[in-house]
Amino acid sequence: MSGSQSVTILETTLRDGSYAINFQFTAADTAIICAELEKAGFEFIEIGHGVGLGASEKGMGQAAETDEVYLKSAAEALSRARFGMFCIPGVATLEHLDLAADQGMGFVRVGTNVTEVETGKPFIAKAKQKGMYVSANMMKSYAMPPREMADKALLLEDYGADVLCVVDSAGGMLDDDLRQYFEAIKARSNIPLGFHGHDNLGLAVAHSLRAVELGAVVVDGSLQGLGRSSGNAPTEILVAALTRMGIRTGIDYLKVMDIGAKYIRPLIRRGGLGSLDLVAGYAQFHSSYMGTIRKFASKYRVDPRKLIIRLCEVDRVEAPAALVERLAQELSRQGDEVFSARFDFDEYFGDEQNR
Repeated sequence: MSGSQSVTILETTLRDGSYAINFQFTAADTAIICAELEKAGFEFIEIGHGVGLGASEKGMGQAAETDEVYLKSAAEALSRARFGMFCIPGVATLEHLDLAADQGMGFVRVGTNVTEVETGKPFIAKAKQKGMYVSANMMKSYAMPPREMADKALLLEDYGADVLCVVDSAGGMLDDDLRQYFEAIKARSNIPLGFHGHDNLGLAVAHSLRAVELGAVVVDGSLQGLGRSSGNAPTEILVAALTRMGIRTGIDYLKVMDIGAKYIRPLIRRGGLGSLDLVAGYAQFHSSYMGTIRKFASKYRVDPRKLIIRLCEVDRVEAPAALVERLAQELSRQGDEVFSARFDFDEYFGDEQNR
């Protein structure tokens, strides 16, 4: 690596980090943290409900503020950096993008399951029409073989996305998985690549650095690693490590540490390693289905970890209630003794898949 290489760190504390506090960042929180992040050098700051535009309206966890209030708060706080939101087709509507554009939103991340990227086409088109920078986030990237994913990348390039983000939604990818996805896509498409990792197996930082080595132009971070499930790659570590590698980020890593320590570290309530998070990474299970796991693991008195593993042997994209119940019934015949109160189900918020 040389000092001539640069990478953009997209700061997602105010969006993905909001999962960890049940979506309760306020307008004041948003304004303060946005302003501090801009001073530190960030160009892209993601805000709003963790599940994205329209999520509160769909009953996927009630955020402290409306989408419009979050947008106004960021717009008033920022003078240079672009702010953006997540957008899942079916949760958000095209009208939500009109609202966002009216408030000056500079970028959007259109998130679809890797198997459903076609649903993002009208949203990408609308966002580009409104002058936004568009990231196409392929949620649960691990659920599709690399060559098939490369075919989807061609579609997203044709739709007009500015960057394709490989997403390790369950934090369970290994180094070789990441390499195969990046190489397969680059062999078929010219679309720039990004990476969004979760830390279920403790690999989010390593994979983010590896993604940069593989050519990623954007990687995601959140202050103190705050985020859904086991969290994200800590921004503080990403900036410091990339700087050590001789890669330019345009960010003052000491200021980043100060922001995280002052505003986010007091919000960290979890300690140690949660076995549900670890198993989610191992099995490549999206934590937004944890409510379904909890329901049937409790009903049939089975170990929720075994139920997660068994489900992912069948389906790593969805968690249909009928399937989860059938698998729980099968596991119940093993007669395990389970003390379920020790599992921290209440740490999981958001239900973006259940729409």
